[in-house]
Amino acid sequence: MNRIPGRRGRRLIAVLSAALVASPAVAACGSDGGGTVVNVYYSTEENFDQVVAMCNQAAGGRYTIALNTLPREADGQREQMVRRLAAGDTDMDVLGLDVTWVAEFAEAGWIAEWTGADKSDVERGTLAGPLETARWKDKLYAAPKNTNVQLLWYRDDVVPTPPKSWSEMLSTAEKLKAEDKPSAVLLTGAQYEGLVVQFNTLVGGAGGKILSDDSTRAVVDDGAVKALQALKDLATSPVASASLSNAKEDPIRLEYEKGTSAFMLNWPYVYAAMGKANPELAKHFKWAPYPAVDADKTGTATIGGFNLAVSEYSRHKPEAFEAVKCLRSAEHQKYSAINSGVPPTIESVYDDPEMAEPYPMRDTILAELKKPSPRPITPAYQNVSTLISTILSPPSSIDPQATAQRLREELQDALDSKGVLP
Repeated sequence: MNRIPGRRGRRLIAVLSAALVASPAVAACGSDGGGTVVNVYYSTEENFDQVVAMCNQAAGGRYTIALNTLPREADGQREQMVRRLAAGDTDMDVLGLDVTWVAEFAEAGWIAEWTGADKSDVERGTLAGPLETARWKDKLYAAPKNTNVQLLWYRDDVVPTPPKSWSEMLSTAEKLKAEDKPSAVLLTGAQYEGLVVQFNTLVGGAGGKILSDDSTRAVVDDGAVKALQALKDLATSPVASASLSNAKEDPIRLEYEKGTSAFMLNWPYVYAAMGKANPELAKHFKWAPYPAVDADKTGTATIGGFNLAVSEYSRHKPEAFEAVKCLRSAEHQKYSAINSGVPPTIESVYDDPEMAEPYPMRDTILAELKKPSPRPITPAYQNVSTLISTILSPPSSIDPQATAQRLREELQDALDSKGVLP
């Protein structure tokens, strides 16, 4: 969505126009005027340059934020930052980190701890789940900018009441198939992080664990075995998408927009996309919490999103901390939610009346954020994720008990820095 509502929108446009004139250093690494430049390295996000412009206006010339856009793919983003930080690069000030990278960067000594008033400012009003992704060893190393959780998307013209459990979802879909109605269940089952997210969410919903709380042991307990069985059940069901073992977020969104599927497990961005791609189907496009593994339990959801960290090598730390607080302020999180489709990490933003139209599912998102299933927090997350996605692919080949044992052994080797990654 690319709109700025009402009178507030006209005021923001005026601010943006002035800011863009006053901020020629945006998207550059330096400043011809010789003033303090805060270099922000961040993923591609629609309209984030306008947030930068607003913060430059607010800075009043004390410093200028320069936005440096990282590669679109997560691996490319991480690779660029890791390479430069390992070399002690002082030109990087603010880093946009996927929520799974904070522990790794903190353990390596690459990002600065948030302390004192800066720490208090970030913690105040921020949801506990997203805030936990910004911590490592009980210290705060980043400021949550935006978050994300997956929902169960369904058609209310074929499914009047959404299923609450995984087995109910499958049985409902199979009944629809028998009636020759839209029935496929779409899920990110390709060998990548999307499959890890599904597994982690199901583990959390079953009350299980993948790693110990201190991230030193591979647990993969009975809850994890139930999650493996749930993935196996879908993959071998007649309602599984034919593309399941190769499916990623956007392909399943596009497949759902064709109107032949009943359910999809995906991020909230699909709502706005459906409105543009298939307005008629959008009238029946509804959402519900991610289904639980067990009928007597409540489902949970894996937290996604980005955090903003200050580089330990930055020569402008005071300005960098101030810039981060502006970029992720409640006002700017609201702007990004409405205009760029990224869910806020500050709870009060969800209550804002202007969020009602673009985020009709905001109460469901907020409820999931209050009972999240964080991905394993460990400096070795990249290795952990690679192993999980490899071992679980394709989902149809999962043997719950045997797969769980293999996960325990190979994840422990990864935590102990042993073995070879697949």
